[in-house]
Amino acid sequence: MQRIVLLTGAVALSLFCASAFAQEAAKAPKQRTAASIECSSQADAKGLHGKARKQFRSRCMREMAAKTGKGKGGLGYR
Repeated sequence: MQRIVLLTGAVALSLFCASAFAQEAAKAPKQRTAASIECSSQADAKGLHGKARKQFRSRCMREMAAKTGKGKGGLGYR
């Protein structure tokens, strides 16, 4: 009987710890670049949503990277 109580307590403690680690990992948002924020504000100004917004932001980010010389060196871009 005592083993069952200890085992139940150990399982409950491990579930509690696992959920605490999962919440901690979810709290770390990725930092947005200035180019990302600028492209998003331009898309907002144009009223773009969905696929059109995604395409616009992708093109805008490529153009920003080309202007600043930062980017992936042409890998994966047209």
